[in-house]
Amino acid sequence: MLKVRPWQLFFVVLVCIAGLLFMLPNFFSRDTLNSNYPSWLPVEQVSLGLDLQGGSHLLLQVELDDLVSEKMQRLVNQVRRELRKEKIRYIKLGAGNDFVSFKLTNRANLEKIESLLKPVLLEHEIEKSDDGNVKISFTDEALKKLQTSALSQSIEIIRRRIDETGVREPTIQRQGNDRVIVQLPGIDDPERMKELIGKTARLTFHLVDHSATEEDIRNRNIGPGTKLLPLERDTPNADSENLPIEMIAVRKKTELTGEALQDAQATFQDNQPVVSFRFDTAGGRKFGKITQENVNKSFAIVLDGKVISAPNINEPILGGSGIISGNFSVQSANDLALLLRAGALPAPMKVLEERTVGPGLGADSIRAGTIACIIGLVAVLIFMFLYYGLFGLVADIALVLNLVIIIGLLSLLQATLTLPGIAGIVLTIGMAVDSNVLIFERIREESKLGRTPFSSMEAGYKQAFRTILDSNLTTLIAAIILYIIGSGPVKGFAVTLGIGIITSMFTAMIVSRYILVGWLRMRRPPKLPL
Repeated sequence: MLKVRPWQLFFVVLVCIAGLLFMLPNFFSRDTLNSNYPSWLPVEQVSLGLDLQGGSHLLLQVELDDLVSEKMQRLVNQVRRELRKEKIRYIKLGAGNDFVSFKLTNRANLEKIESLLKPVLLEHEIEKSDDGNVKISFTDEALKKLQTSALSQSIEIIRRRIDETGVREPTIQRQGNDRVIVQLPGIDDPERMKELIGKTARLTFHLVDHSATEEDIRNRNIGPGTKLLPLERDTPNADSENLPIEMIAVRKKTELTGEALQDAQATFQDNQPVVSFRFDTAGGRKFGKITQENVNKSFAIVLDGKVISAPNINEPILGGSGIISGNFSVQSANDLALLLRAGALPAPMKVLEERTVGPGLGADSIRAGTIACIIGLVAVLIFMFLYYGLFGLVADIALVLNLVIIIGLLSLLQATLTLPGIAGIVLTIGMAVDSNVLIFERIREESKLGRTPFSSMEAGYKQAFRTILDSNLTTLIAAIILYIIGSGPVKGFAVTLGIGIITSMFTAMIVSRYILVGWLRMRRPPKLPL
């Protein structure tokens, strides 16, 4: 235990220096690091969590009822197509909130209706009555599967949208069966983030119905295959609330959806912000065919039920790309491009709870945590020095190095430091000297038995190693379990606790031993000062 090879000493010194270098950026502002800090040194800082840095906390709910209703509207078209294909007459075909119903004019068709619709009703159940009425709805298992899928997909899309904005270390996690918790530390514009996260961003392309006159639109006198959609105003003015809503008549048939989009970017055209988009191969072919067949007609681009642009098709567009123009600002064009790249939410999201944490509260928490760390550190340093003298001073050096390496590792790993994380560091300070106490007490016992200083120290480190390993390993297992099953602040505590256990083992069993071995070989005292 007392043999120190040169490469081992070199490794220990290298780790300590690396910990110091990675810790240093936390003492400088971000502006200083970007301008005056040496470029060859690490610049990573510890990421602060929501409770320390401030930011926004959102609780969102997936509107499953709207998703089911939309699915039922689509099912109406599928049922209509199948019935017409087999020339089965029906009346009153329509969709409710969670069902599709119709009535067969010939009751004899009731027997074969289930087998006829089986290809499109894989997850549905059919209720039939003797008077010819048919009702189709989701099975309980299919509803549960739809809810789980919608929630998982929503979390992934929300994560993509937030990542596009550059927010560091967001927390996005599921709560219950239909809710999502989103925590965004250090954001500048919580309202914009809330709009980006909650917007469904369902993009569709429709042909404009030019047969509908302004009078028809005003009187809402339109054909069965047409619907009226409002025109989106992207740059509202002071009088916009008093202006009448402009409506556009578009065909109900969706020619193309945003699922075929491959990329979308904000750019400029004629010095005006626009959004350029590009379809994938299949979408590009379909888009080219649509524009070929509808030259000199208007093509409405619809986002979440509002027409954001209705340009005229002057010539076929065969390259699979196009431009969305409108009254965009630079910010709104960037936001729209971001939403289109990230994809549409499967269902609308409702904000149930919103909390904003100010940076002032975080600053108070950091100040209080720093004071607690300093008080705990100073108290332990004084106690160890008074109780163990020179050996206590060595333990103090190891403890300070332990704290340096912890902060350096947090910076290197870009781990998020929360208020419970600070508590984990404070706890680590107290636990870090446990190993030294066990070792020193064992050395003291061996010295009282009459052993030489070299023999006492070797026996102390050797005999205490198993006890130290067992105690720290059990605590490390608990920290790992906390990290796996915990969330948010619990994970922050587990991270700092786990790192602290590993670094305390390193500083107590290796750093302090190397210092004491070097002192022992230089001084060769007849008796250990313990």
